[in-house]
Amino acid sequence: MKALKQDDVNEAKPKHEQLRMHLIRELTEGRLRPGDALPTEIELATTAKMARNTVRQALSELERKGVIRRVRGRGTFIHESAMQHLKSGLDVFALVIPETRGGYYPSLQRGFHEASSQLQNQVIVSDTDNDPFRQADALLQLMDKKVAGIALVPTSSPTTPAHQIRPLHERKIPVVFCHRRVEGIQAPLVTFSGLEVGMVAGRALAERGHRCVAFFAAHRSGLSQQYEQGFREAMKEGGGDLPAEFVRSDVVSKITVEHERFLQANLEELLRHPARPTAIFCAFDSQAEMVYLLLNRLGVRVPGEISLVGFGGSWREGAITRRLTSVTVDEEELGRQAVKLLAEMRHHERPLNDGSEILLPLALSDGETLGAASVLKHAKSHK
Repeated sequence: MKALKQDDVNEAKPKHEQLRMHLIRELTEGRLRPGDALPTEIELATTAKMARNTVRQALSELERKGVIRRVRGRGTFIHESAMQHLKSGLDVFALVIPETRGGYYPSLQRGFHEASSQLQNQVIVSDTDNDPFRQADALLQLMDKKVAGIALVPTSSPTTPAHQIRPLHERKIPVVFCHRRVEGIQAPLVTFSGLEVGMVAGRALAERGHRCVAFFAAHRSGLSQQYEQGFREAMKEGGGDLPAEFVRSDVVSKITVEHERFLQANLEELLRHPARPTAIFCAFDSQAEMVYLLLNRLGVRVPGEISLVGFGGSWREGAITRRLTSVTVDEEELGRQAVKLLAEMRHHERPLNDGSEILLPLALSDGETLGAASVLKHAKSHK
């Protein structure tokens, strides 16, 4: 490799940028080719008359762009797809999620965008509407675009089939699962403990004297079943109970008008029960918001007569969401961790079939919908 050309030496540009442009010119003019080994950092520093830290900064930027790859113990090489990456300008990371506007998904997108921009990666967000067929179309299009990596919250009802993911791995496209895995596929997972979500909610209610509670879910997915199990265990530990008749789950994939009717019918039924619950735990904040509005419409005071706990992201946006008491997870951090894993796989620092799992901590938000168990017995008639 030759010394820096005069065209690359521009005092107005930082030295690391001059070296980066020089290496790109060497590649585009054919003096460097995909698969070629680069000189060591010390050799480059000597040739370019730069500090080693400056060389390292230039190489890091080229690595983020997918132009070079580093192999531990062997050296630095021009990436096999370097020309393709240069033509496309910026690598693209994709985030494929069941919805974009509700629950903790806005926070997930924010963290994903933030971490991607720091790596100078563009972002594509695909909304699957929790529909596996729509998800399949999105993944095919992303595969056709040759994206640099995909973070996926798999559909839960029905569950995502493995054959949607295998073609991505076959084309060496990194995949990171968020929230849940796809059975039969080995890939990194960033998630939280569904069992612990239910236990945090149950302990909070038990500590405030609630002994008879209800649980609402949009559908019985793997995670909602874990919420229910943890919730039941925590209530039992606290001397309470989650009766089977107070577990109500719909068969919808997202919060809809039809689900609102389901919630209203079930709330009216529970309120007529002779031993009605003193608290309700909802599997998702969007559902909890709807329950909150319906209880107010039915003349039930929250938390005076019934307490309400949801589950969502730690970033609380919206008037009702801020009022909810919820178990929370930092979805922004989840998005950042997903990008970190994608970048590591992209740069061959982590294999595509890495099965590691990152478990995020949970917290309980300070809302207004959790109070002590009501001693009132049917303060209002519900017919």
